[in-house]
Amino acid sequence: MVFDERTYSVLVVSASDKFNELASSVMSGNLYYPMIFAPSVSVAKRKLLERNYDLIIVNSPLPDETGINFAVDSCRKGNTVSLLIIKDEDFDEIHSRVASQGVFVLTKPLNQAILEKSIKWLESARERIRVLESKQATVEEKMEEIRLINKAKWFLIEQKKMSEAEAHHFIEKQAMNNSASKRDIAEKIIKIMEPG
Repeated sequence: MVFDERTYSVLVVSASDKFNELASSVMSGNLYYPMIFAPSVSVAKRKLLERNYDLIIVNSPLPDETGINFAVDSCRKGNTVSLLIIKDEDFDEIHSRVASQGVFVLTKPLNQAILEKSIKWLESARERIRVLESKQATVEEKMEEIRLINKAKWFLIEQKKMSEAEAHHFIEKQAMNNSASKRDIAEKIIKIMEPG
């Protein structure tokens, strides 16, 4: 999938109609779907129970709290990228608190150009996370394959009295002769030899 064809689910946590209008204009079109607005952190937390979001934008402060902890927690719990928008005078203190948690920080006042560029940064960060997710899935699949092959070798060693080298060679030869993967052969061996 080409980068431009991706869609980003967005949760905007903001009690400001003016900011919500700006966010709507910057993130219009099919690239940002769904785009959900929450007027408070408590509503945003309920929205997060319903689904995960690629991008979360928190316009602080909110009626029920600042939104700082929510932005941090959002980054910790999932593969979400969070942007926290705060007053300029609070930048140094808040940035030092949240940067290590992966939260991007932007100061008010905002204009359309700054918000557009910031959203593009969030997209880039989310794409980096997608690459890492893909690599993690590949590593987990490979580890599962190794686990299955080792289990099949163990059955061959125990039940067919093969050495480890013989069991390994048997699986490789079966895979080659049957135009199958070692994992497929291991799964067949386990299915046949596993008790129960």
